[in-house]
Amino acid sequence: MRRLAYLTGDPQATLPVLHLTGTNGKTSTARALSQLLMVKGLNVGTFTSPHLEKLNERIAVGLEPVSDEDLAEVLSDLASLEPLMEGSSLRPTWFEVITAAAFRYFADRPVDVAVVEVGMGGRWDATNVADGTVAVVTNIALDHTELLGPTRVDIAREKAGIVKPGATLVLGETDPELYGVFETEGPGRLWLAGRDFAVEANSMAVGGRYLDLRTPGGHYEGIYLPLHGGHQAHNFLAALVAAEAFFGDPLDKRVVADAAAATSSPGRLEVVRHDPLVVLDGAKNVAGALASSLAVAEEFGGAAGKLVVVGMLRGKDAREMLQALDIGRARLVVTCPPPSPRAQPAEEIALAARSLGCRAVATASVAEAVDLALNEAGSDELILVTGSLYVVGAARQALGASGRASLGRL
Repeated sequence: MRRLAYLTGDPQATLPVLHLTGTNGKTSTARALSQLLMVKGLNVGTFTSPHLEKLNERIAVGLEPVSDEDLAEVLSDLASLEPLMEGSSLRPTWFEVITAAAFRYFADRPVDVAVVEVGMGGRWDATNVADGTVAVVTNIALDHTELLGPTRVDIAREKAGIVKPGATLVLGETDPELYGVFETEGPGRLWLAGRDFAVEANSMAVGGRYLDLRTPGGHYEGIYLPLHGGHQAHNFLAALVAAEAFFGDPLDKRVVADAAAATSSPGRLEVVRHDPLVVLDGAKNVAGALASSLAVAEEFGGAAGKLVVVGMLRGKDAREMLQALDIGRARLVVTCPPPSPRAQPAEEIALAARSLGCRAVATASVAEAVDLALNEAGSDELILVTGSLYVVGAARQALGASGRASLGRL
């Protein structure tokens, strides 16, 4: 990745970077942070993963995905550099190419600042060729343990690798036993959740949450965030603290209010249909599934019944994930394979659901699963589409939600 960045002129070194990692909440935090910077008048590049429907979503300026034409141009430029990569041992991976394309595209626009989400881990992630002036770590939980390590301490060490000496670290993880892992990296400032910033009020509102937030720079009260789930308050707060760190000052409350009101996070507790109510929520690991089940119970618990459409990638413990999703409360579980070569067979997930006492039906595709659930559900029931974000993206397309709930700026 360093060689590829060098061959493209090290574009990541030509602009300030705010770097984000964590087990869950990265994309929501990145989108909120981009929105805060945009309301302040900056031209912002945002790199996130995975995409829901189109690859273009990963590379955005002003939260608008790169066009097909511009993406094709930058990828073609990168392809011309392949002979200079000094042998097949240095052939870049797919994700390295997309990361390099993002940095090159942002530099060519040019953008004022880039908000960059880690693909996986941090220390050895392709995005870590950039030196972030601000690093954000949302939380640490068990995920990708086969690559990042078997314990939370191992995972924390990998994620701490994005913290560059002298940078400001916004740490959303609240386990004191992990603090030392991050302090070892030598941040210039370490702002801790609970000590330096906190969510002081977090209540349901129509279509979202009302928040009171405390940051190192001050208090922001009565902020409306149009996202479902109490955990989104913590994601927005981390973004706000990162923005304060970047500007070196508190933000005007009107800026914060306007940015919060414009924040969207497609595929994260996203309501795409009523009668019956259909909610899309990617939950790719156990910690995410637990957060999802709590949020669904709090915000949509009044539904007469619940049907769950779910699909997962290989490597996920289906039974453990289904338990975290509180699958026992569902009157029907419809399983499907994500549109990915790493899809876990739908029948395997259905067997896990049946072992938990659920009625479960396996289908051949996300579209088939969604149709079956819609035909089965009563008008006053809830259909939750969850599991892999690839399932959520395919469901958005099947439900015709792509145009109504823009992946770009609202």
